[in-house]
Amino acid sequence: MYTFSNKLRTFSFALIILGLLGVGYGFMTSHKSLEEVKMMLAEEASEHGNGHAEATTHAVVEDAHGSTSHEANVEEAHHGDEHVEHVQHQIANRPWSALYVAAFFFMMISLGILAFYAIQIAAQAGWSPVLFRVMEGMTAYLLPGALIVIAIAVASGTIGHYNLFIWMDPEVVADDKLIQGKSGWLNLPWFTIRGLIFVAGWSLYRHFSRKFSIAQDTAEDKSNFKKAFRISAAFLVFFIYTESMMSWDWIMSVDPHWFSTLFGWYVFASMFVSGITVLALITIYLKSRNYLEFVNENHLHDVAKFMFAFSIFWTYLWFSQFMLIWYSNIPEEVTYFVTRFGDYKLPFLGMVVMNFVFPILMLMNADFKRVPWFVVMTGLVILAGHYVDIFNMIMPATVGDRWFIGIPEISSVLLFAGLFILVVFTALTKAPLLVKGYPFRKESEHFHY
Repeated sequence: MYTFSNKLRTFSFALIILGLLGVGYGFMTSHKSLEEVKMMLAEEASEHGNGHAEATTHAVVEDAHGSTSHEANVEEAHHGDEHVEHVQHQIANRPWSALYVAAFFFMMISLGILAFYAIQIAAQAGWSPVLFRVMEGMTAYLLPGALIVIAIAVASGTIGHYNLFIWMDPEVVADDKLIQGKSGWLNLPWFTIRGLIFVAGWSLYRHFSRKFSIAQDTAEDKSNFKKAFRISAAFLVFFIYTESMMSWDWIMSVDPHWFSTLFGWYVFASMFVSGITVLALITIYLKSRNYLEFVNENHLHDVAKFMFAFSIFWTYLWFSQFMLIWYSNIPEEVTYFVTRFGDYKLPFLGMVVMNFVFPILMLMNADFKRVPWFVVMTGLVILAGHYVDIFNMIMPATVGDRWFIGIPEISSVLLFAGLFILVVFTALTKAPLLVKGYPFRKESEHFHY
């Protein structure tokens, strides 16, 4: 049995406390008055050496003859106030967005490994059963993590001021025929109900698969194994539909004017490789603490091989979505990437390096996949890259060019990292780390590649 060390428990609580303090600071400093925003814009304009500050700080505009034009004055003042209010709203959106990005990122790690776990059982894989209990521990975070994501999304449109999803704002919908056309799907009650259905289905599968797994340890027959096989096959059908709809609802709808038929697969690839990467990191950590003595370098090699393979798969989907939209140059579609390539060039291109170039260089060699510190180093870069990927999906629609990775973003990551560690490692203490009665246990223990 695994024992949750006091040091790790203290570390997780420290992360949660630091995260809460930073998140609180982010919310407190995000509420700026119109005058503060005007001064900020004026300072930015003067630093960049242009005259845009005059548009936001002066209500007097002179015409070509040097006289003051009242109509121009009113029009320019109105335009300036609209711009200031827009920037004010973007600044207020930042802590909400940072919290949402981090919450979704850690939730998708748990959901990704749940799908990987179901695939292993449905495929009756012989190499992976020694890792099942680690996977089950990771999936324990799914229920609280997913409910937190839904709570943040709903709160942003009720407690907040439509900070994440503009389709939640009745005033925006009233003036937008395209969103009106989608209002049968994009409305708060149906959004919430769908989310709860998704979470209920995922959690029920996690509950029963875990129950059958533990029951099989002491069973005298293979009935629990057969039940796990059947529900895993059924769950994968449910998952592939609900994961796509979840990605439309929880991520793509922050840009309600844009859509991609490839988006569900793209998000799936990101969550799958992230979940497998965290599986590798937790396995290496437990192995270093003298647990998982039945896990050998061949298991690590295969996990790292999945990290490598799905990094390539993610890149294929990323390029397919980007290239086809960019090449077709349809205004309604290409705007999505124009915004990201314009205001988010560093994170947009940087994530491609972290999610594709780095893992393909580091993990192409089979021998490197067996070296724990090498897999850890590569895994941390991959996780950072996929966090930036989610960051790029959410931030341009909510904060525009007001993005920055600072206290709100880092604190949000610390908060959910601490919560993830606390939930996962607590779950690992609830059952033996090796499945006892699983039919392919011996094959997995003696796995050699």
